[in-house]
Parts: sequence; C-alpha cells; structure tokens
Amino acid sequence: MGAIEVAAEPADAADGDATPGAPAPAHVPGRPEGRRRRAGRTAARVVAVVVVALLLVGGWLAFRAWQAVSALQDARALVAGVEVDTAAVGDGTVDLDRLRASTSAAAAATSDPVWRAAEVVPWAGDQLEAVRVVSTSLDTVVAGALPAVSDLRALLDGGLRGPDGRVDVAALRALADQVRTASAGAADAHADVAALDADALVGPLAGPVRDVQDVLARLDAGLGPAGRVAGVLPAMLGADGPRTYLVLALNTAELRAAGGIVGTVVAVRVEDGAVSVVDRRTTADLPPLAEPVVPLTDEELGTWGDRLGRWVQNAVLTPDFPRTAELVAARWARDVGGTVDGVVATDPLAVGGLVGATGPVPDPDGGVLTGAGLVTTLLRDAYVRHPDSAGSDAYFGAVAAAVVEAVDSGAGSTQALFAAGRTAVDERRLRVWSAHPEEQERLAATVAGGAFTSPTFAHQPGLFLDDATQGKLGAYLSTDLTFRDARCTDPAPRVTAVLGLDFRPPEGVASWGHLVTGVPGPQVPLGTLLTTVSVWSAQDGPPLVVARDGAPATGSVTTVEGRTVQQVGSRLAPGGTQEVAVDLPLRDGAVTLWTTPTLTSPGVAVFRCG
Repeated sequence: MGAIEVAAEPADAADGDATPGAPAPAHVPGRPEGRRRRAGRTAARVVAVVVVALLLVGGWLAFRAWQAVSALQDARALVAGVEVDTAAVGDGTVDLDRLRASTSAAAAATSDPVWRAAEVVPWAGDQLEAVRVVSTSLDTVVAGALPAVSDLRALLDGGLRGPDGRVDVAALRALADQVRTASAGAADAHADVAALDADALVGPLAGPVRDVQDVLARLDAGLGPAGRVAGVLPAMLGADGPRTYLVLALNTAELRAAGGIVGTVVAVRVEDGAVSVVDRRTTADLPPLAEPVVPLTDEELGTWGDRLGRWVQNAVLTPDFPRTAELVAARWARDVGGTVDGVVATDPLAVGGLVGATGPVPDPDGGVLTGAGLVTTLLRDAYVRHPDSAGSDAYFGAVAAAVVEAVDSGAGSTQALFAAGRTAVDERRLRVWSAHPEEQERLAATVAGGAFTSPTFAHQPGLFLDDATQGKLGAYLSTDLTFRDARCTDPAPRVTAVLGLDFRPPEGVASWGHLVTGVPGPQVPLGTLLTTVSVWSAQDGPPLVVARDGAPATGSVTTVEGRTVQQVGSRLAPGGTQEVAVDLPLRDGAVTLWTTPTLTSPGVAVFRCG
C-alpha cells in the first residue's frame, strides 16, 4: 500500500490566509501582514476596553454627581436662610439633622478618588472641583459651626443671665472653645468657597455657588467676632477676679469723630458676672488741664492741638477708640485713682436700644424714660430743664447710671439685650477697650474695638464730623451718607461717597443760651452750626479728592498713622443743607467707609459693585 501523506495545514489557514491543501504562499518568513492584522485586533480590543472603562467612569461620575447635586440642592434650600443672629437654628425652623445628612452625603460623593482624579480634566475638572469644594465646605460648617450657633442661641435664650442679672460666666466659658473652633471652621470654609470663580462655571452651577458664597460670608462675618472674643469674655466679666470699667456716655448733640463729646464717665464694677455702679463723674469734675494728661505725638498735635489730651470731652476727637480709652483711663487714674481694666463708650441711640430691651428706667426729673423718648429727652429737653452745663451733665450721668442698674437688676431678656448690643456694635455706637494686652489684641481685630488706625482696617477710609460751635446744635442736624457715580470697570475703580448735611433747629434758636448755641465766633450769627469734616485716606493711600457743594474743598492737611487727613469746614444757617463728596478707591470692587455715628446715620457705610 502506498503511504498516505497528510499535508500540514498552513499556520494561517484558520485565519483564511490560504485554502486547505493549497500550496503555501511563496513568501513565508516574518508574515508581516498577519502581525499587522493581529495588532489591529489587539488595538481594537484595547480601545473597546478603554471605551467601556470611560463609560463606567463617566457613569460613576454621573451617579456621584447626581448624588452630590441632589444632596446640595436639599442643603441649599435648608441653609439659605441661616443667619448667626436671626436663624432659629435648632428650634425647628432649620432641621439640623436633615441638613447634616445632606451635606455629609454631598461631601462623601465628591471625596471619591475617581472624582478627585477627574478634576484634572480641562474645564470639566473645574466644575467638579467647585462641587467638591462647596460640598466639603458646607459639611464643615454644618458639622461644627451651626451646632455652636445653636448652643449659643440656647444660652442667650435664657441660660446666660439669672433673675438677678448676673451673667453665668462658667457656662460662657464652657461654650467659648466650641465657638472659637466653629469660628475657625467657618472662616476656612468661607475662604475656600470664596476662592471659586463662579463666572467660570456652567450656568446651573454658578448660581448655587454664589448663593453658598453669600451664606458662608454671612456666617463668617457673624461668627468671626464671637470667635475672637469668646475666650476672653469670661475674664472680662469678672470670672477670674473683679474688674473696673469706665463707661463713657457720649453726647451726640455735640459731635466728635467717634460720636459725641464725653458727657459723663460712669465707673462700674464687674465681679463673677454681676455689674454694679461704683462712681460717676461729670466733665465738671474733670476740668481742663494745663498740659495733656499723657504726651501727645507730633501727628496728634499737628491735627488737633493739645486739646485732645487736656479736655476729657475731646478725647474722642480721634476716630481711634483705643487712643481715646488710653487718654480717659489716664485722666481717671490721675484725678480719681484706682485701677481701670477697660473703657466702654456708647451714645444715646445705643442707650435707647438698651432701654427698649430693659423696659422704662427712672427719669431723674421724675417719671420714667422709655427707649423711644430717651434721645429727645437727653439731647433736647434736658437743656431746657437744665440750662447750665453742670446740671445737664449731672442729668445725663444719672440716666446712664440708671440704665446700667437696670441691666444689673435682671431687667429685660438676654436675647433682647444681646440684639440691642449687636445693633449698637454694627452701627459703631458701642466700643470696647481692655487694659489687658491679650484681650485688647482680640478686641482690636473687631469693629467693637473701634481701632480705626490699626492694621486690621488699614484699607478702610474715614469721613468724620467734629462740632466747631461748642454748643449742642448737633441735636438738630440730620446726616445721610450715600454712594453715586460708581466706576467699577475703570482701570482705577472708584466710587463717590456723598455726605448730606441738613440743619433744622426750631425757630428762635438764636435766643437760646450759649450752652446750646455755643459761641460761633465773630461775624457768625448765633444759631449757626459750624462743623469740621475730616477726610481720612486709607493707610499709605493717596489723599482723597474732596468737593463741597460741587466745588473743590480745601483745608488743613496732616498725616496720622500713615493716613492723609484733610479737614474742611462746613457752615450751616438754620434750614441750610450741604453736600460733601469724596472720591474713594475701590478694593476688590468694594469699600467700607468709617464715619461718625449721628442721630440719623450709623458710623459705617459699605459699597460693593454689582
């Protein structure tokens, strides 16, 4: 039998490269065509895997994004109304547990490693980063800050003061660490979210990011001052031993930069949260000195002369409250003696707010004084009843002491007193200085410290008023501060601040005594109101351009603490009006202007572009 030969199947036959039984291709070595085809199929498989992986990643990101956005929408609705002062956190208006669950879910969804890796993708990564930053920042605030706010509110709602008016300093101290931690967390969260460029985000995301930026800015602004002073409040309230403070009753009827002249000084003792009046002196008890009570700087002498340090009434010529406090404390130590631990200044509107919270207080002339009628009684009626300065100063001081005693007795709810105090601080009508350096460092970083010339407020200009008539006609002066002609998109952005002055005393003012009309000077009719308007630049900033009733205004020019100070005069007959306009540079599209708190305007005005 002949042998049966079985031909070997060509290697590529299965791939259709040859017909079974056909001769092998002439060119066998290397087979490049086959390798190319195998490489093509491998590449196709890799692409398919990559596509599937991208689809999975995209799907995962889409799922995570849906989780995050859904949670954030819920949180956004809940947190939109949260305010440190007004939101009823923890009493049912804001569901803190639900809010915490929403922000926690959003933070968890955006902390996924896949999410973080995807943030490097151009454009899309910016959107993902924004969602993550907003989610984690909100979660930080809701987990730490809002519970502290809730506990603080609970303390203010009834646990802070006893029936006798004593402050529970132990409870306050227990809450201090929590408030400080919450404040730091809110500040960090605000900074992180504020750094996001909402304009670079897609429309559906840009709006919510701006909303959260606003919410966190408000929370930071509310918690920041509390966090800075929470740790020192117990000691300031006498938890570690008694303290003595001087309370300056400022008289707005005769304006000075920080509000009004010092009318009366009331000494109060604070021990373990209890407050009591221990002494009271009028300006008649603290007469002018031959020399300043402490050495004045050359800049102070050049701007105000030696009257800043010789008359206690004029210690508020400077808008920097720490300097005012140092001058008054030194004067008290010289003439009265004893340790002064701090100084507090307030004006009639702030006192009226406190009386509105405590309820009516005794009128030294008989009857009672209410919050609504206190300002008119103090600044107008008192000078009719007491036409001599000694009598009116004594009346002023007796009212101030009565208000302190009402607070000390437990009158008024803590919440109402806190609200009145907060309003007074916000309007720059209440200022506090401590003689203890650590406490003062913290106070100076807040608006309550009134440290206008400190580095904290270096970029904020000032526009202040000082009565030059030496009378009490300021009780009939209305002021109004507005902004106009904003140039937000200019290479050097600016806005014009306009101070309106409107003087309307009753008829026959010229016949009133000199205690009210003052002595305006030769060839100036009695009843004329003379005011010095001081314009302060930002620290190391250029002099500001000033106009009076549309014409360039000129006056003396000095320098104080790196700020250019221009003093221009204002003269108003009864019924007269005037406008003082100042061009202010904008910093990051905004400016905060310090000014004198008057009977009709607070001591600050803020402008923001947009």
